[in-house]
Amino acid sequence: MSRSWLWLTGELAWRGMLNPRLGLDLLKTAWAFRRRRWWVHAPYLPLPDRTYLRWRMYTAYADEDAVPPVEDVVRFARWRRQTMGL
Repeated sequence: MSRSWLWLTGELAWRGMLNPRLGLDLLKTAWAFRRRRWWVHAPYLPLPDRTYLRWRMYTAYADEDAVPPVEDVVRFARWRRQTMGL
């Protein structure tokens, strides 16, 4: 079953509420992926750059339109904290 980015966001938010350490890891990861100078262009939210996100999905899953599995995002957020000391 194909999942959407909205579903992924909701699932990650739910897991973050259940596990505050994971929630903090996910927030820090999301902040790192924000578009630079996000406050200059609508919708004025710290969202990832669409082109960059599509490139990341292509390099990871060979599909620009892929939505990563929840466990991949969780593992990446935890790996980022452990290896980068964040």
